[in-house]
Amino acid sequence: MLRCVLAVRPDAGKVDAFLTSLFALAVAEFGDRPQILCAALAIRYGRLSPVVWGLGLATLCNCMISAIAGSTVHRWISEDALQLFYALSLLLAGVGMVAWRRPVDLLEAWRFGPFWTSFLGLFILQLGDKGQFVLMATAARTDMAAFAAVGGWIGVMIACLPAILFPRQLAEHVPMVPIRYAGGVGFLVVGTILALGAWGII
Repeated sequence: MLRCVLAVRPDAGKVDAFLTSLFALAVAEFGDRPQILCAALAIRYGRLSPVVWGLGLATLCNCMISAIAGSTVHRWISEDALQLFYALSLLLAGVGMVAWRRPVDLLEAWRFGPFWTSFLGLFILQLGDKGQFVLMATAARTDMAAFAAVGGWIGVMIACLPAILFPRQLAEHVPMVPIRYAGGVGFLVVGTILALGAWGII
């Protein structure tokens, strides 16, 4: 059915890449280490715009790297393997959201100023993170690197901007841990279903 829809509507693949990466990364980064680091940097410097610009640029660079890598992978493997790759990325994201995490390095010893500390710290923190893996798998599955990158960038910004603008309110009034666990369970369920479908079990 999905193949028929995509054949009739060529833009469906673009929408799929954009919305999937946006939603997946917004969920994956909520309550995660980049969000925590954003809040810590906003409180530390008291200047929001350099932290926002650092987050935006670091996230854009990582999303572009992920999308280009995923688009390259698309040319190498079959459709079922692409679905399995995507399922694996969701499963790993789910495990990462419900499992124990290392404490976040708040970069208190860094003396590069608010923008460069935010940019370099968040770029390094996001590099190789589960969100980057999910975005790469989305770009590989859809072969729509630009739309996956833009969707992923917006998703991360949706998750992390509130931590910069309202760091204390977010920590005090939003149930971060239950939301994070619910998102992790959701990733595990969807990833399992897609993996079973790729193997032809369901």
